[in-house]
Amino acid sequence: MSLLTIILCILLPPLAVFLNHGLGKEFLISLLLTFVGWLPGVIYAFYVNS
Repeated sequence: MSLLTIILCILLPPLAVFLNHGLGKEFLISLLLTFVGWLPGVIYAFYVNS
């Protein structure tokens, strides 16, 4: 995982997932979790991108 991906996972989790996986179910889940709460979105983004 690159430094840019780590920074994006922390600041903008859906963008980090989108850049690695495109528009798919991973992106939609990340977007939903980020809207529910920032921390679940960050955790999921790290999980998916690792």
